[in-house]
Amino acid sequence: MVGPRGRRLRNPEAEARRFRARALLGFVAVVLSMAGLAGWYFKLQVLDHDDYAKRSQANRIKPRPVVPGRGLILDREGRILADNVPAYRLDVTPEDAGDVDALVEALAEIVELTPQDIERFDAARRATRPFRAIPLKLRISDEEAARFAVERWRFPGVELVPYLNRRYPYGELLAHVVGYVGRTDEDDIARYGEGHAVFTHTGRTGLERHYDAALRGVVGYEQVETNVEGRALGRLGLVPASAGADLKLSIDAELQRAMVLAFGEMHGSAVAVDPKTGQVLAMVSLPSYDPNLFVNGISSTDYRALMDDPARPLFNRNVLGGGPPGSIVKPFVALAGLDSGLRTPESRVFSTGEFFIPGQSRGYRDAGPAAGWVDLRDSISRSINYYYYKLAYDMGIDRLAEYMHRYGFGEPTGIDLTGETAGIVPSREWKARNSREPWYPGETVIAGIGQGYWVATALQMARGTAAIANGGVLNPLRLVEARRSGYDAPWAPLPRADAPRITGNQAHLRAVQEGMEATIHGRGTATAMARGAPYRMAGKTGTAQRVGRRGTVSTDPRTLPYHLRHQALFAGYAPAEDPTIALVVVVEHGGYGGATAAPIARRIFDAWLLGEMPEAPAPADGEPAPPVDLFANVESAVSMVVDGVQVPARAQAGGEAGP
Repeated sequence: MVGPRGRRLRNPEAEARRFRARALLGFVAVVLSMAGLAGWYFKLQVLDHDDYAKRSQANRIKPRPVVPGRGLILDREGRILADNVPAYRLDVTPEDAGDVDALVEALAEIVELTPQDIERFDAARRATRPFRAIPLKLRISDEEAARFAVERWRFPGVELVPYLNRRYPYGELLAHVVGYVGRTDEDDIARYGEGHAVFTHTGRTGLERHYDAALRGVVGYEQVETNVEGRALGRLGLVPASAGADLKLSIDAELQRAMVLAFGEMHGSAVAVDPKTGQVLAMVSLPSYDPNLFVNGISSTDYRALMDDPARPLFNRNVLGGGPPGSIVKPFVALAGLDSGLRTPESRVFSTGEFFIPGQSRGYRDAGPAAGWVDLRDSISRSINYYYYKLAYDMGIDRLAEYMHRYGFGEPTGIDLTGETAGIVPSREWKARNSREPWYPGETVIAGIGQGYWVATALQMARGTAAIANGGVLNPLRLVEARRSGYDAPWAPLPRADAPRITGNQAHLRAVQEGMEATIHGRGTATAMARGAPYRMAGKTGTAQRVGRRGTVSTDPRTLPYHLRHQALFAGYAPAEDPTIALVVVVEHGGYGGATAAPIARRIFDAWLLGEMPEAPAPADGEPAPPVDLFANVESAVSMVVDGVQVPARAQAGGEAGP
């Protein structure tokens, strides 16, 4: 409405209507907003109450895995060979830590972190989900733990966790038997599943690896109440972990120590077995190493020192090694001759000192002069090569290989260690798979004295020798005698597998036993071993040549360079009438079996039967063993031709001899 002077006049009625409309609109908006808010509150408090209550509880109560203590490993007398000691570690949960790289950098200012620690942590972080705790550093010192406790508030998602760390009280004495554990890595998680990430350590070698699943136990869980900073306030619930199983070995730690002392400074391996059961009493591979170095990650310096050592201390000679058995295989070849019907115990051959294959001019010589008429017992005790050249030639390689497989060669012994080599029994079939050359008669001849393509391990020789000692039962070898599921639980013996027999003719076996007894107590190659012994022994000495003889060239180990000297071997058992120990000794570059390996065996027998701990002998010939590569390729130094085939030096005929 416009007034007389053109001014707009107010319309109170219209303004009132507009005000009422606006007020009504505002009221409706407020009511709707309040209704929406009320509805949202109703949803939160009533409809979604259970869900948010669970979330709140989850923020306050966190499940945390409880890692069980790893099982103990003990020897037959209850001595602890592997145990656990209290320690602290730093765990990082990436999901709660924020900028992990910055956090690790800040942690390095109060805790010593090596590049290897950070590298392992990063690798584990890539392989693990972010809500899982990952060990950053194992074995935190007391001083580092105290510094971290003061600065704990600066590091969300980082916890100082108590745990049990693996320890090997006997160190290098049992390294190749017990083995060691190492830090769990992404390969372990990929192999065993993501749940394996809670275990800080995994078995790497030896029994620790073979029985890893039993030793590590079953993980438990606890419910931990935390504050807003994630710090634990208390424990509300627990599903207990099941500790790993304890293992009781057949190994005797004191016999093991005696075995090492008997070797002195020499390198090699030895296995002692209970002939009645196949349980391993002692087993060494020398030189050895300290397994404690590997538990929390070996330093690059220590690892390089072990890898650069030409004696290869990390190499388990008993499980992964092997070589020509030399003359200690002769008792088995002799038994094969009897069981095949080609010989009787009284059958004699006339040894001229050199065997010739019919129609060939190349001779295969004995280690000594012509021996004359020789029967089976003489052939074993005096180690007459001629007898076995002729016997192997008469048998043929196919039948010889068949019997050698029957005696346990060319197959694992069943010992409870991972990666055992099967060795090689020379045969046409084996050569056809590995060579384009045909089988030659000369290769059959030298196979009869344990040379040529033969590869036998000390474990196989110990198993076979135990079978001769116990009357013919070829027991599988075992290290673990019993196990228990807890400290107070009774020991449960492990079941024993059925064992085949190597022969059904006890008269044949007795003839072989008599030949082995005559080796020591007759006029054999190890008569010096019997001096002063209050018990009788049976055995066989052996020499596996690294070089062969050509013409009048001497292979006397006293004049050869150290790395070209023969391997010295001994296989035997005692007491001869009721054996309680069967033993094989292999001395690398030791010369002759009767001069080097047999005295070591006598000291081991004395330790077991008489309780006499040997004194460490001086190095052979009064000279220290030089640091040469024991596995260097020296076979090309001397070689010969057999039936038109170039045979490497280790394959040449030689047999046992003595100075």
